[in-house]
Amino acid sequence: MPSAGSLPPLAYAVVIPTLGRPSLTDCLRALDRGQGPRPARIVLVDDRPLEDCTPLPVTVPARLRDITDVVPGRAAGPAAARNAGWRAAAEPWIAFLDDDVLPGPTWAADLAADLAAAGARTAAVQAHITVPLPQDRRPTDWERTTAGLARARWITADMAYRRTALEESGGFDERFPRAFREDADLALRVLDAGWTITQGTRRTTHPVRPADRWVSLRTQAGNADDVLMNRLHGRTWWERAGAPRGRLPAHLAVSAAGAAALAAAAARRPRAAAGCGALWLAGCAEFAWARIAPGPRTGREVAVMAATSVLIPPAAVLHWLRGLARHRHAGPRPLPPHPPAPGRPPSTPAPATAPLPQTSP
Repeated sequence: MPSAGSLPPLAYAVVIPTLGRPSLTDCLRALDRGQGPRPARIVLVDDRPLEDCTPLPVTVPARLRDITDVVPGRAAGPAAARNAGWRAAAEPWIAFLDDDVLPGPTWAADLAADLAAAGARTAAVQAHITVPLPQDRRPTDWERTTAGLARARWITADMAYRRTALEESGGFDERFPRAFREDADLALRVLDAGWTITQGTRRTTHPVRPADRWVSLRTQAGNADDVLMNRLHGRTWWERAGAPRGRLPAHLAVSAAGAAALAAAAARRPRAAAGCGALWLAGCAEFAWARIAPGPRTGREVAVMAATSVLIPPAAVLHWLRGLARHRHAGPRPLPPHPPAPGRPPSTPAPATAPLPQTSP
């Protein structure tokens, strides 16, 4: 691996953490077809479960094969995978992409312009994200959730970071195990260190990936990550990151009403049980309608919204309580004692590269 000092100042590596989804091949094909200077290196971080030793299921375009490496992750989430990826590359700029995005046809040329326009204290340059939605019907709850990525600040679905800023900050905080809040945490830390983050000109499409009916229930795990953000950045981070506050206060109230109704029923206090039960039902109904009203209102969508609107409030509360317990002593992550200087390998050894998968002509 060449040293950072021997590379052009605008040389960049592309780092893509992946679980081996079919969309990874489409992402690489979009990079291959694009106009502009190609990356000096593409690092695919295989973050599948450790017991899965099969080759990464991806077809690498022939023109990209000589610059593409696969490095093993630890199945510890995208924050850890991105750290493994940028530490395996020496380029002065690291362009992080998700494995389900499609860089635009002029992505590489626009990225080169973005990096050339970056000031000396510019830590990162963000792309414009587009989420295509159906034109013949209203979007579903999941489609609307995904569409929010287009408005998200500092999203690493397509974000180019200066390697020096990553080294000084220590990279992504691996206490964030999901693709949630880890990007905002890093951005806030580099901003606090005196860097800036700018909006670039390149454009990337983020399709809505398929999801089952329970996806909204699983995403409630992010309430635990919000607790960690509060511990690390204080309660003003929401405004700084432009992040919506969500419905946790309402979920707490609805869950409390439901618990009170059950307790009153167990104590054989029917009036209290009925009153608390009515409050619980009203809260669930309001939540369900808030999700159903802007959607397509098909039978399946209505049924899924009704069922998950009952389950989400207690799930959100449980994840929030779990976060309070897990992160009660959380503080800033210690930085490396001596950040690696340009041209030296980082203090954490880069993982050994793995054999490449098949290529396409």
